[in-house]
Amino acid sequence: MMRVAVLVRDGVLPMELGIVHQLFGQAVPVGGGAPLYEVVTCAPEPGPVRTDADFTVLVEHGPEALATAGTVIVPASHEQDERSARLGGPVAAALEAIAPGARIASICTGAFVLAAAGLLEGRRATTHWRSCARFRELFHGVDLDPDVLYTEDGRVLTSAGEAAGIDLCLHMIRADHGAAVAGEVARRTVVPPHREGGQAQFVPRPVAEPGASSTGAARAWALRRLDRPLTLRELAARESMSVRTFTRRFREEVGLSPGRWLARQRVERARWLLEETDLPVDRVAAEAGFGTGASLRQHLRAALGVSPTAYRTAFRGPSAPRARGVDGEQGGAAGPRDVPGARAGPGSG
Repeated sequence: MMRVAVLVRDGVLPMELGIVHQLFGQAVPVGGGAPLYEVVTCAPEPGPVRTDADFTVLVEHGPEALATAGTVIVPASHEQDERSARLGGPVAAALEAIAPGARIASICTGAFVLAAAGLLEGRRATTHWRSCARFRELFHGVDLDPDVLYTEDGRVLTSAGEAAGIDLCLHMIRADHGAAVAGEVARRTVVPPHREGGQAQFVPRPVAEPGASSTGAARAWALRRLDRPLTLRELAARESMSVRTFTRRFREEVGLSPGRWLARQRVERARWLLEETDLPVDRVAAEAGFGTGASLRQHLRAALGVSPTAYRTAFRGPSAPRARGVDGEQGGAAGPRDVPGARAGPGSG
């Protein structure tokens, strides 16, 4: 059982604290069994901790809980996070207790804490889009990506707003135990196991004209045909739009161009096949729409920094049953409905 420690401070957002306990607390092996994680809440100093709501939480554990945690998560505090590039004494001392090699993650503006501690220097990171300008003012050495829902750079991970903490936690569960375990946690929580697009779609923009058509039907149509060549003209035709209008609407709804979105969906399909089947790499490439193993390797390395074989070795859940193939053999491909990300809603929501 891996211990997950949540380091809270005055002003913590209750939703972010609850996300970690809810998601990691529900993770069990495929088919049932003992919980895979122990989640503990700790503070720089044990005792009552104010939230940003009208109640406090009583935290029994101090920094000593961090020393035995394989994963440490720092939620946001709207009272503290954007004030300074330097950490206060108790928080800095608490972070010193983290065990070497532990995975460290932040939710929302908790990224300010990791950056102030020097943990994000030279790394890729994200935070809430409303806080990106301030983050850049304080931390010039961090490669800030304001468009994504979460980032992973080595052992350090960051997420955007509160709800993006769900995406981040599911990603960590998936990395630890495979897509099947993470998918079951997502189903129990009634959230998608993977969301489309990034937080760019939530940045305020002019309100679309009343009655404007959606591109959701075209996305649903494309997700059922990822193994085939798909053109922008075909997608636009599904919505009876011109290519120009479709491209503009698509970006407004999803936060990505149609081409980038399609590439991400194919990467997600390939990830699922690598995790949950024994298909050879060339077959995975064909099922995901990349055509050749060389093309799959190129796209997967660009998206995740690893080869298909390395990804399969690192991220395949040890307890996940292998899916049967489309022709009945062990390790085949699953249908679109079974693949994380194969959803047709109007963007990430």
